Amino acid sequence: MLNDALIRLVAKRVMEKVNEYNTFKIPVGVSNRHVHVSQKDLETLFGKGCQLTKKSDLKQPGQYACNETVTVRGPKGEFEGVRILGPVRKQSQIEISKTDSFRLGVRPAIRESGDLEGTPGLEMIGPNGTVSLHQGAIIALRHIHMRPEQAAALGIKDKDLVEVETFGERHGVFGDVLIRVSEDYHLEMHVDLDEANACALNNNDYVMIRKK
Repeated sequence: MLNDALIRLVAKRVMEKVNEYNTFKIPVGVSNRHVHVSQKDLETLFGKGCQLTKKSDLKQPGQYACNETVTVRGPKGEFEGVRILGPVRKQSQIEISKTDSFRLGVRPAIRESGDLEGTPGLEMIGPNGTVSLHQGAIIALRHIHMRPEQAAALGIKDKDLVEVETFGERHGVFGDVLIRVSEDYHLEMHVDLDEANACALNNNDYVMIRKK
């Protein structure tokens, strides 16, 4: 009888952990270097009247990878074939990793997307012209997109910072993960290549928000 009770207790604890994991788990999207462009800069790069053309949809609704690519050049080096993500934005932005910054020769800050004040600039080179940005290069702050009902279920809100646990061969914990909440979002955590490689993460792996 004692063994039966112990087995039931263990099974209960296991199911509690499974349910907790299913509640708090978040799919991962690994973000390689990429650029966002304004319509003005797009036309400088590719010609007057140019419109972005879709290569494939991204998980976030309305976001997509474009067929168009540019060369990103810094004081020390460059990357060719850097993909543009659509749609166009009000201001151009270049998102790179810390490792990328060494090759380019810049020292970008870790910022939320769109927070560009005081960031270094880089050149974007297209088939029709070059855009020299005086600011706009960032290392994206790791973040999680989610809908309001998901945030409510987890007891968190927009702009909160949480801890996220990874699993597998290189188990780890990410701190200061920004929560971004909107009706327009699809549940997904975004990390760059440096962060993904540090914890052996791939696209569509799962991580879990840690309860405090």
